[in-house]
Amino acid sequence: MQTLNLTAEILRLKKERKAVILAHNYQRPEIQDLADFTGDSLGLSRQAQGTDAEVIVFCGVHFMAETASILNPGKKVLLPDLLAGCSMADMISADQLLDLKEQHPGALVVSYVNTTAAVKAESDICCTSSNARQVVESLPKGRQILFVPDKFLGRWVQEQTGRDMVFWDGWCPVHMEIRDHGVEILEREHPQAWLVAHPEAPLEVRRRARLVASTEGMISACRQAPAREFIIATETGILHKLRREMPDRVFYAAAELAVCPYMKRTGLEQLHLALRDLKPEVKVPEAVRQAALKPIQRMLDLGLPAGDPDGPACRC
Repeated sequence: MQTLNLTAEILRLKKERKAVILAHNYQRPEIQDLADFTGDSLGLSRQAQGTDAEVIVFCGVHFMAETASILNPGKKVLLPDLLAGCSMADMISADQLLDLKEQHPGALVVSYVNTTAAVKAESDICCTSSNARQVVESLPKGRQILFVPDKFLGRWVQEQTGRDMVFWDGWCPVHMEIRDHGVEILEREHPQAWLVAHPEAPLEVRRRARLVASTEGMISACRQAPAREFIIATETGILHKLRREMPDRVFYAAAELAVCPYMKRTGLEQLHLALRDLKPEVKVPEAVRQAALKPIQRMLDLGLPAGDPDGPACRC
């Protein structure tokens, strides 16, 4: 089916199925352009709560669809490609987290939203890349904190809070493609450009950055910054949204190899089939859903927006 016809059929089926299409900022450009909402994973799930849609099509990866299922139990959640996983989320299982908790009795578990529902269910509170510092600061002082799974995000939070934290040895392989020497070359080539990094980026890249922020935080920061050129240290999919929303500014990928193969699995064909067949469906079992909802709700009860609560960390 030709692209134009496929797009028209997707839009027709979306209306017929009473569906909402969510696309993470790392998705393919054609998926972002068709989506009703684009953004960070948790923010998208919460936006879906505010719609009257009966079907949520989550163009992202598996843990994101699980989170949408946790927050929207009355809606059918579809993930166009079930093989769209997350290497970081797969780096820790619920059993491994239970073992870690046994090794550190009395510690509190903060789990990044980039985790499975089963891991969330064994956690005390969740966080996003934009509110991780505020979440950690909300916990009682003197309590050790187990931060899973991303050690880079965890260490970034520890730098800001000084809290006693234990990190799981997890990381995002895509952000590991962003290397300090490559960024240094780009900075020499574009001396007026600001380096904006995601907290999942390696330590040496974050320390070079003018701004450190979540994907949505990057977008708002670039919009507000006086600079007109930016080096973006995260998955390259976000460049489409940045260029679309700010055509008067110039954006460079910190690493052209920073491409998530799982995020790119979803194409128009998979989206079309998901809407046509109403599958594959992702549904978290009710007992796990209720347990996983508690740490998410504790985070939400802090009143911290899922996007960018008080701006990115800035070294201006």
